[in-house]
Amino acid sequence: MDRWFLIAATLLAAVAGVRGLLVLRHGNRSRWTVWWMIGVMLCQMGYLAARGEMRGACPLRSIAEISVFLAWSLTLFYLLVGPVYRISLLGVFTAPVVVIFQGFTLLPGRLAANPEKVLNTTFWGETHSAMSVLAYGALALAAVAGVMFLVLDHQLKEHHLKGGLFRNLPPVRELLVSLERLLWLGMVLLTVGVIAGVLMILPEKEDLPHLIAAIAEWSGLPHLIAAVAVWLGYVVLMVTKQVRGMTGRRFALGAVALFVLSLGVFAFV
Repeated sequence: MDRWFLIAATLLAAVAGVRGLLVLRHGNRSRWTVWWMIGVMLCQMGYLAARGEMRGACPLRSIAEISVFLAWSLTLFYLLVGPVYRISLLGVFTAPVVVIFQGFTLLPGRLAANPEKVLNTTFWGETHSAMSVLAYGALALAAVAGVMFLVLDHQLKEHHLKGGLFRNLPPVRELLVSLERLLWLGMVLLTVGVIAGVLMILPEKEDLPHLIAAIAEWSGLPHLIAAVAVWLGYVVLMVTKQVRGMTGRRFALGAVALFVLSLGVFAFV
């Protein structure tokens, strides 16, 4: 049952992307994109509910499950941010990313038909997983907004001012504001996830030598180190933007590059 929810969500996302692009070619806005994406999210929630019931915990135990959770998070933040800032075109850029993440999961052998039940879950462990992937949803949408800005910037420089894409892209300032706010939101969520990851092992050992030994032997240490490295990368980007200033193009490039590089964290799952 969970796979059918996932197939439906992927097909709806593909329709949202293709339909949006076809409408865009005629110089119009794709007003139905948000409704297609609502359907995507409902199907994703059906998958997560069914998979969570099978796992007996939050379904974040494999790269395939994380990919779907990330696609859901990306869809959620689009529905929260896109309509609010009237960036309807954001859905046309978001839908293909959702298809890629979920299409990866649907490849043969990626998603176990009968996943094992998860035992000995902890509050901090579940919080670390959920908050970290939620953060990636916000950061992924920031990267999508960054790509939109780069497309707009390129069209302005090339004087392609009459195409349907240019006429429907939001103003530069609006894109940069949403991009920055999404990055701040992603950083807050990622901070909570990193702190929860550290707290996963703190209660087990009381004295410093045993705590250091426990951290060194913990199997999740490489993953946590990678997450901290990603967090530091975003901190550097945001501090540089606030203190020294940064052109919109460099800011957008930084958001896109950091997100692509940050996907390496999942290699440690």
